[in-house]
Order: sequence, then C-alpha cells, then structure tokens
Amino acid sequence: MNKSILATLLLLACFAACKTDKKTESQTTEGGQSTPAASTAPAFNADSAYNYVAQQVAFGPRVPNTPAHVRGGDYLVAKLKQFGFAVTEQKFAAKTWDGKTLNARNIIGSLNPQATKRIVLASHWDSRPRSDQDTTEADRTDPVLAANDGASGVGVLLELARAIQQAKAKPTVGIDIVFFDAEDWGDGDKAVGDKEPGSDFDYIGFCLGSRHWAKNPVPATKAYYGILLDMVGAKGATFAKEGYSMQYAPSIVNQVWQTASQLGYSQFFVDTPGGAITDDHIAPNLIAKIPMIDIIHTNPQTGGFFHAWHTNEDTMDNIDRATLKAVGQTLLQTLYNE
Repeated sequence: MNKSILATLLLLACFAACKTDKKTESQTTEGGQSTPAASTAPAFNADSAYNYVAQQVAFGPRVPNTPAHVRGGDYLVAKLKQFGFAVTEQKFAAKTWDGKTLNARNIIGSLNPQATKRIVLASHWDSRPRSDQDTTEADRTDPVLAANDGASGVGVLLELARAIQQAKAKPTVGIDIVFFDAEDWGDGDKAVGDKEPGSDFDYIGFCLGSRHWAKNPVPATKAYYGILLDMVGAKGATFAKEGYSMQYAPSIVNQVWQTASQLGYSQFFVDTPGGAITDDHIAPNLIAKIPMIDIIHTNPQTGGFFHAWHTNEDTMDNIDRATLKAVGQTLLQTLYNE
C-alpha cells in the first residue's frame, strides 16, 4: 500500500514538473493563447563597451580628412571582422556646406546574411571639427574629442557584436551594424537649401553619411526596422521618445522602451515625449523608407542635449558604464525578442 502511494506521488510530481518546463517555453497572451517566449539575451559587458569607447578616443578627434579619422575607421573595420561580421566599406566624397570635400566612408557589418528579416543598428563614428558650443571662445575652433557624441554609440554596438559572437544562442534575425560617417560637419546657423524631394528637413550639412547610405543601402535587402544611437554614454543620461521617431516608427519606440522597462532601465528610457531632432535616422525614414528610431540623450526640462555637447569637455570623464549597460542590454534583448 505504501509503495502504491509513493508511486502515485512520484507520477504526480513528474507531471507537475513537465507542466512547469513547458510553461517556460511559452507565455500566455490576454486572449488566453500561448506564444513563444522571448529568448534571454546574453549579458552586455559594460567594461568592454567602455574600453571600446576609450580606444576610439585614443586616436584623437576622428575628423574627416585627418590621420586620426583613417586610423579610427580602420579600427572599426578590424573589430567588426574580428566579431564575425562581413564588412563593407562604403567610400564616398561628401560635399560640405562650406565648400569642402570630405573623404568619407560608411562602415557596414552584416551578420546572418541569409536572414530575410533584418534589423539595422547605427551610430555615427566621426567627430565634429569645431567645439562651437564651448564656453571659452578661444576653444571653439578646436575639434571635439567626441567620447559621447559618436564614440559611445559605436562602443555599445561593438560590444553588442562581441556579445553575440560569444553567445551560444544567436538571434534569428539578420543584423546590420552601420557606422555613419560625416554626420557632424554641419553648421546650425547656415542653411544650404539642400532638401530631399518631399522632405521638410533641411540638413544644413549634417548627416551626410546617412543620406549617402539611404540612397545606396548596404545590404540591398530592406531592413524591417532600424535603431540609431547618439550620445548614449553619459552619466545620468535620459532618453525621451524622440519626436520624429514617434512620427515614423512609434511601435518600435514603444517596443524598445517597454523592453528597457522590463529590464529595470526606466530611469534612462523615460516615458515622456521628446523634441523632434534632425539626426541620422531621418534619411533612412524618408529616402530608404526604413522605419528607424533615435535613442538620443536629451534633457526633458530644457530640451537640450548633454552638458558637454559640441565642446572640448566631451571626454572620457563623461562616460558612465551604467548608461552603456542600460542601452546595450536593452538593444540585445530587443534583438533576441525577435
């Protein structure tokens, strides 16, 4: 009799365990239907991302037509190849508002090339040629070191690439990392009248690399959506829901912000409307017709950018591992949710 009871209890325990295991493979929707559960993303290493930012800054300002720019670009190409990405260097001559010609290159790394569903992750990698927002007038002609305004987004994407390479489980979607060049040469006080057909945006010399890429996308397969990173490394950064992102791709914004909230990063990804900002996500939306959002550090109270924007103070002193972690882990989980 005792053996019979024991056998019954063991069967019930096994049945319960099987039910528990099955439940981890799916999640129930409000309508009662089960859908596949999201895969857990690999851990994002903030120390590693910080080092990738520092290595870029060590080259000096990556201003187009300078040796530091060449060395910085070569470094990015080498790192993407090291992490298993197929790399395309999209070289082009960029005409600036002040009559200069920039020897520029967009750097594109592609993973899982056979996937038809692709997601673009982007950041600009060049530095601004002048610190026009510096409080010291004598310093306003100096190039910006661009630790946050450029290198932080690139550092996050390099660590994301490394984390995916090291992970046992890979995302099922295709991933295209695009480092845009010649983003930061423009002059906000001068307009050149160079608008895209049907566009309300005057680029005034900014975002030259993203415009070139949007007209000549690599890879040619149209992406499902895109995420742009800009100034994503400063201590206490806040990322509001940028205006044009909400206009062109509100569902993607809400998806990313919800993921951040689930991971405990709501203090960074704040649930508040942000200003509409001309940035590298505009051309992909308007020209390539790829819904792309912008994760960009803005001040909800003033509407301005982070305090060292376009100044000599945009150095490694501003870069915070906690912010890099919040952005990088959110991006990784967003990819694995797909």
